[in-house]
Amino acid sequence: MRGYWFNKPSLHFGRRPPFNWLILCLVSVLVLIILFGSSSDSFDSVDISRGPDVYSDHANVKSQVIVDYLDLRHFEPNRSKVFDLCGKESENYVPCYNVTANLLAGFKDGEELDRHCQLSKSHHFCLIRPPKDYKIPLSWPVGRDVIWSANVKLSKDQFLSSGSMTKRLMLLEENQISFNSEDEMVADGVKDYSNQIAEMMGLASDADFRSAGVRNVLDIGCGFGSFGAHLLSLKLMVVCVANYESTGSQVQVALERGLPAFIGDFISRQLPLPSLSYDMVHCAQCGISWHDKDGMFLIEIDRILKPGGYFVLTSPSKQQGIKGGISTPFEQFIGKLCWKQVSQQEETFIWKKTSDAECYTTFSKQTYAVCEGESSQSYYKPLGQCISVAGSKRWRPIQNVSSISPDLALHGINPEDFADDMEIWRGVLRNYWSLLSPLIFSDHPKRPGDEDPSPPYNMVRNIMDANARYGGFNGALLEARKSAWVMNVVPFGESDTLPFVLDQGFAGILHDWCEPFPTYPRTYDMIHGEGLLSHVATTRKCSVVDLTFEMDRILRPE
Repeated sequence: MRGYWFNKPSLHFGRRPPFNWLILCLVSVLVLIILFGSSSDSFDSVDISRGPDVYSDHANVKSQVIVDYLDLRHFEPNRSKVFDLCGKESENYVPCYNVTANLLAGFKDGEELDRHCQLSKSHHFCLIRPPKDYKIPLSWPVGRDVIWSANVKLSKDQFLSSGSMTKRLMLLEENQISFNSEDEMVADGVKDYSNQIAEMMGLASDADFRSAGVRNVLDIGCGFGSFGAHLLSLKLMVVCVANYESTGSQVQVALERGLPAFIGDFISRQLPLPSLSYDMVHCAQCGISWHDKDGMFLIEIDRILKPGGYFVLTSPSKQQGIKGGISTPFEQFIGKLCWKQVSQQEETFIWKKTSDAECYTTFSKQTYAVCEGESSQSYYKPLGQCISVAGSKRWRPIQNVSSISPDLALHGINPEDFADDMEIWRGVLRNYWSLLSPLIFSDHPKRPGDEDPSPPYNMVRNIMDANARYGGFNGALLEARKSAWVMNVVPFGESDTLPFVLDQGFAGILHDWCEPFPTYPRTYDMIHGEGLLSHVATTRKCSVVDLTFEMDRILRPE
């Protein structure tokens, strides 16, 4: 059965590109996703036989790319050799978000805005073109503060009418959007706001977040990422999650700035994250009515928040129905959870999730049921009305977790396997970085050698590891001090390693690669996908061509 999620309604296709151009396009995708381990039969074992220099020979790399491309043709022998270019209206196309189709299918009460991939049963393959004035993003860290306005779908009217505190940090110029983190945010700058949160937590400054156990933060409705950009400078991993928006997207702008982000919402289903994922969840005027749906949105926060973790809410109290000593629906739902209010200053509130698991079997049991079972693979499940994973072996207060080394025994990982995996990725990364040098895509007569200048540390910024396993590729990048972040994707149905990835303080998400990834076109500089071809081939739910077109949609030009 082929993939069903590339249906693009009312497309007008441009002139067909020549076949040689198509080959170059698809082969380039295969180079970037680095599918050299696609013959592996298992995702659970590490292939120790691969030496660190397995990719050192340039000719072998080119030969492998050709073999992979022929394999791709083999999977679809009847596929037309020429693919169309998508129409201009599809420049920012994100599959699975079709309000019209969702309404016709009977979704309502906000669910028509949710992700519904199952509604697109047919597809037409075409290549999404960049906007007419698209420019390659500026290198990090300059690209964090300045982006090309043509690269994102944001109208001038939207910019002028924006009321979000983080959106006010932008300066719209002729062909650029500049971000100044020292401009006003609430009453003070971003740094002052961050320090305020730290002081409300009883810390001296935001430099003490890590010492308090806060290493990763989920920023809901992140505006355009200025708060997250500041926390990233403090060595915290901050991931933005926001609703799909056809224009003026927070996720699209955040990724354009080189900041971690994915499309997700609090409408009807859980986020594709395991329980006990984040040390802090932050919502600053994120537009969610937390008391709606009998408090199920707050239950979802409780599910992904680690023991001892913090929920930070900055919002007008009247908007959430918070009235101090007077009980409101919001406060009633908060009271049913094992949370303690840490502090309140003006419109900022902080709650701390209990570290005492007994609370969930005594107090909360009288208000919310405790979920049965302990499956951490939550892939867009319906929002629940029960408290999750109170008895999990991962139930450890964030203040007691070591930031130096991951707890392998807790996740059932053999220390020798993990050490071997890391050693392999250290060696592989050295070759990847050389092969990704701009020289490799030019007419340069030879592969970069020892006498050539080293590729710049910031040549890529947004990286996706489409089959992350232990997160070893991410770990090797950090050790090598590369100026990049990695979205670690654990394929749904494979070995459940995402909790381990997140416990290392990395960004990560659960995803079914027979569905589109929740992101906008042109949002990643590099996709790394060892073993991904065999994963898709063994699922038998979609074709490798489906996967290749999705990779093409996600990757930035060049």
